[in-house]
Amino acid sequence: MNIDALRYIPLFAELSPEESRCVELGEEIVVPAGEVIARKGDVGTFFDVVLEGEVRITLTHESREVATIVKTSGWFFGEVELVMDVPCLVDVCARTSCRLLRFSKEHFSALLRLCPAVAKEILRTLAVRLRALESFSQQREKLVSLGTMAAGLAHELNNPAAAARRAASELHTVAGRLPSLACRLNKQQLSATQSDAVAHILREMTSRVGLTIALDPLTRNDREAEVLEWLEQHRIADAWKLVSDLVNAGLDRDWLEDVGQRVPQEAIGDVLGWIAGILSLQELTQQVEQSTVRIAELVDAVKAYSYEGRAPLRDIDIHEGLESTLTMLSHKLKGITVQREYDRSLPLIPAYGNELNQVWTNLIDNAIDAVNGKGEVRIHTRREDHQLVVEIHDNGPGIPEDIQPHLFEPFFTTKEIGKGTGLGLIISYRIVALRHGGTIDFESKPGHTMFCIRLPMTRNTAADQAR
Repeated sequence: MNIDALRYIPLFAELSPEESRCVELGEEIVVPAGEVIARKGDVGTFFDVVLEGEVRITLTHESREVATIVKTSGWFFGEVELVMDVPCLVDVCARTSCRLLRFSKEHFSALLRLCPAVAKEILRTLAVRLRALESFSQQREKLVSLGTMAAGLAHELNNPAAAARRAASELHTVAGRLPSLACRLNKQQLSATQSDAVAHILREMTSRVGLTIALDPLTRNDREAEVLEWLEQHRIADAWKLVSDLVNAGLDRDWLEDVGQRVPQEAIGDVLGWIAGILSLQELTQQVEQSTVRIAELVDAVKAYSYEGRAPLRDIDIHEGLESTLTMLSHKLKGITVQREYDRSLPLIPAYGNELNQVWTNLIDNAIDAVNGKGEVRIHTRREDHQLVVEIHDNGPGIPEDIQPHLFEPFFTTKEIGKGTGLGLIISYRIVALRHGGTIDFESKPGHTMFCIRLPMTRNTAADQAR
């Protein structure tokens, strides 16, 4: 191999005569256009330098291309996988016919050991690529968190929004009936005593709206049957239309008998129709109010979760962030029991709230995945000396002992290819340790896993310098 001809390659430009023999460790190969050189997820076994031609590098996520670049002669690849001992992180394909200088894993190690100038350039490039990849992955983790938040928010908003629309539509119908009901009641020409009795009944009923106990289906069916029977016995027109509103208000046959004693027989239907209309109006108004309150709570949760972008260091209530995260993940909590063991006496702490929320999202989401739709997630907060402690427990199967030492390694994941980035825990570690001067550790055995986060209650000088 002509060593002088390789000096146009930046990697080999500074080779000394003694180091130039290292290049002979490589094997020159030709790759035809369109052939895959490296595939994401495969074991990395080669270090390649492009001598001629063009290669296309594609970064994918869940089978979708998220970034593509084209490189020509002088570009090299494979060092990240060999140095970090991780699977291939990207797909590499020959865009044109390519001539490569390929080093096996063993010869790559020798290249680093025997050629300081080459090793310096490779390691410098490795550091740059890892920083770029980490930055990209952090942004993707944030997008995953936002996607999780958006999915949860859409799911949670759907129920109160649909309830509010339904109640508003029914309100329009009920409000349209009330004037005619009022006219019919006025035509009854009730005495002052009877009018007072009707007013008293109405006040009594409206005070019970929202306070009645929900009936089980069997009891409700029985109650509706006896109310309908009483109404039909008293020849009340369209009796079936009144039954639901009266039963919803907690009324039964005994109450109807009492009304029958206080108003004339010919006025019972109009009195009950008017009362049922008012009760329905108030119940629907209450449903709209409850729905709008729930929507407002969700909006507040989103604001608390996001802290409106990259917020500065400020004093935060750790429980607000935990609750906002649980709200965002609530669509994944069906069938799962969430136990909150909060020490509400804990003080506010200086922190980057939106970054900590990313930590809570990673850890709680992992716990949810671990229990697989049935089990318990427990969140415990407490004080320990001058630190605030947050523990996130789950009763899932536990983390196998053989993979526990690797949990905080970059790109390590136990999830299927494309399902996990392998960066959630390392990003969480850096947020906790480097951004906040805290610690994050875990313990796990079959049936129980616990991640423990310790955060300083006062500003950490070392962490401030790291920022």
